Amino acid sequence: MINYKRIKKDCFWEYNFSNEDILKLATSDNIREKSFLFQKILLNSTNLFSDLKIFDKKVLFNLLENYKVPQFNKDYTFKRKNMAEVYFFDKEVLVNELKWVV
Repeated sequence: MINYKRIKKDCFWEYNFSNEDILKLATSDNIREKSFLFQKILLNSTNLFSDLKIFDKKVLFNLLENYKVPQFNKDYTFKRKNMAEVYFFDKEVLVNELKWVV
């Protein structure tokens, strides 16, 4: 179940979006709209994994694959992107402090 209240509080505090507005972004045929929502959740959500479930798994895979980590806040953004890749798609952990010590 998607917690729209949390998404609005964490990610859209500067907007007046309804639950329907957020769902429309997630299910839109427009990749820019989906990317906008994805970036807001990736960078701001306090419950990243639950909130990313608003996207279909195939769509989420494409959003993660095509997301370019910006120079601003690079370490933070890279970690969150990699955590999502590991959690949803069993990709390799690339963040040293998150790797298992053997």
